[in-house]
Amino acid sequence: MEQYGWILWVVLMVVFAIAEVATVNLVSVWFVGGALAALIVQLLGGNIWLQLGLFLVTAGVLLAGLRPFVRRYVAPKRTATNADMVLGREAYVTETVDNLHGTGALKLDGKVWTIRSATDTVLPEGTLVKVVKLEGVKLYVEPVHVAAGV
Repeated sequence: MEQYGWILWVVLMVVFAIAEVATVNLVSVWFVGGALAALIVQLLGGNIWLQLGLFLVTAGVLLAGLRPFVRRYVAPKRTATNADMVLGREAYVTETVDNLHGTGALKLDGKVWTIRSATDTVLPEGTLVKVVKLEGVKLYVEPVHVAAGV
């Protein structure tokens, strides 16, 4: 049976490779490398404990060494959505904001948004506000205090 141990490592490499292709989340690619190292040791006549040890060490080293690199350079960049891009922006209130009555709106980049006051104060139409939070489809705003001109 010892002479057919290489079949186990080849089968494990294939299974881990299929799992990696199926998930594409860098879950099992490390084990493919570990199984390859163990296969080489088995073909050179190493005992099963050496094979298992090298399998675990190689997979661990690959995981620790390559995962941060792969995540940094291969992972897709997060693109801000339209909703994310409104945070921190300023606009004028187009409908009086009253949290108690559930009213309030503003127009930003051609889109009308339902707004609520983050400070629970009534904000009359025409007030300059800053978007501080997004919750669902509602924006939460705070009034912007403009210094008086001299």
